[in-house]
Amino acid sequence: MKQNAASLPPDAIWRTDFFAGLVPDQTGRRILITGANSGIGYPAARELARAGAHVLLGSRDRTKGEASVERLRSEVPAASVELSVFDLASLDSVREFAARELERGLPLDVLIDNAGVMAPPKRLETKDGFELQFGTNVLGHFALTGLLMPALEMSVTASAAVVPQAPRVVIVASIAHKRGRIDFEDLQSTRSYVPMRAYAQTKLADLMLAFELDRRLRAKGSTIESIAAHPGVANTNLFQVGDYNPVEKVIRRVVGPLIGALLGTALDGALPTIYAAAARGARSGGYYGPQGFREMRGGDVGEAEVAPQALDEAVSGRLWRRCEELTGVTFG
Repeated sequence: MKQNAASLPPDAIWRTDFFAGLVPDQTGRRILITGANSGIGYPAARELARAGAHVLLGSRDRTKGEASVERLRSEVPAASVELSVFDLASLDSVREFAARELERGLPLDVLIDNAGVMAPPKRLETKDGFELQFGTNVLGHFALTGLLMPALEMSVTASAAVVPQAPRVVIVASIAHKRGRIDFEDLQSTRSYVPMRAYAQTKLADLMLAFELDRRLRAKGSTIESIAAHPGVANTNLFQVGDYNPVEKVIRRVVGPLIGALLGTALDGALPTIYAAAARGARSGGYYGPQGFREMRGGDVGEAEVAPQALDEAVSGRLWRRCEELTGVTFG
């Protein structure tokens, strides 16, 4: 897995020794990453491909996805990668993709629920009528995970991995979960929409569902692992783009580079996700993030701080049942 530094893109050079000691050879593992054409998803896809994994690069935009696949192959010539096009903001799209994937009869070793929408200034809706952040960040991923569970289960006995590892579901949360509250009376923010409050609720929901999935998998004796991670704060397109007014767009373009200089790059943000997906030390039910100042950045990855409300099993169970009702997807 270790490579000559001269063959690596500049933002990957400083991490090769770190990964070599933590991440086993990923050859033979199939890994699907949602939102992998940009943000922290792209460097995660690139480094997992560099480690030998066959990466399914999830994107809702075919043109952007194809460009990212081409870029990845130029940066990692030996990469095994394919494009997977589907829209998490459409349950029909998620179902159609999952059906196509299951028809292939191939095991899925890792599912990384990474894609996200962050704080659009106006309340927007998915194609199914859900508030865009909750519908994409939470419900789209919940449905995708449930529908692909048979492929993850197949990995237990049919994986082609050179180095055996348990199949994993990695759910990307955020330090914003600490400010979140699950409002069952207004999950879709129809009564009141506050962008960052709605976002924080989705990231809390993601973390709670990761823990709830782990409990349910353990209860049924499954070897599939559910692991959560967060990127800290990184200078990615999640922060820089969106439906903002001209003044906000200018401010974000100016502030964005400062965030990159003071906090973290996209690869910095991807490290906890890579760790959760492939590292030997990641454990089911764990939550990992950067270990720098207030978990906002840092070269080291370790256990992340969990807000008390994320540990409420009664609320987590209720949220799980509500997600099943809203998506029509139940886990076998």
